[in-house]
Formats: sequence, C-alpha cells, structure tokens
Amino acid sequence: MDFLGSRVRSFQAAFAGWWYVIRTQKNAWIHVLATACVLALAAWLGLSRQEWAVLILTIAVVWTAEFLNTALEAVVDLASPNRHPLAKVGKDVGAAAVLIAAMSAVIIGLIILGPPLYTRLVSIFK
Repeated sequence: MDFLGSRVRSFQAAFAGWWYVIRTQKNAWIHVLATACVLALAAWLGLSRQEWAVLILTIAVVWTAEFLNTALEAVVDLASPNRHPLAKVGKDVGAAAVLIAAMSAVIIGLIILGPPLYTRLVSIFK
C-alpha cells in the first residue's frame, strides 16, 4: 500500500465519521450552531490571537467529546445489542463527558466573550 493512498483513505474515513456524526446526532447540530455563533461573535469583537486560540481549543474539546461519545455509543450497541446495565453506564458516562465539555465551554465563552461584548453593547446603546 503506498503512503499517499493510505493517507487519502485515512482522510476519507475521518470525513465519513465526521459526516456520520453531523447526520445522525441531534446534539451535533446544537454544537454546529454554537460554534458558528461563537466564531461570528469572536470575529465581530476582534479578539486577540490568544483569545482565539483558547476559543478554538475549547470548541475542539467539545467536538472531540461529542465524536468520542458517538463512537462509544456505536461500540456499546455493537457489543451489547440487548439492554444491559453496564451498556447504560457506558453510554451515560460518555454523555456526561460531552456535558462537562459543553458546560466548561460556556463558562470559557462567558469569560472571554463577556467583557468585550458588554463593552461593545454599551458603546452601541449609549
């Protein structure tokens, strides 16, 4: 197998996984909307490079948690097609990881976006 061909197939698999999450996970659309709003607001506020870096890393953590949770759910469903208490634990813990990432992202967003947004809005409505 040639190196370039295997890299192309790896990217194809990654994009197929990305599309699967977007297509099948309802909460992914909440992440899409939140990501778009945060990026637009950050651009409007003219954030620093460091603030952009923190926001992008925070967004990546939430998306990573969502992708890992989706993968975990698929593997649990494959391994335990019937209801099982441990399968429920696995799925619930995966969902909790996404919740923790999302709640942390909200707090980070408020810390980074809140003060400049407040300043901008006060200047507009003065």
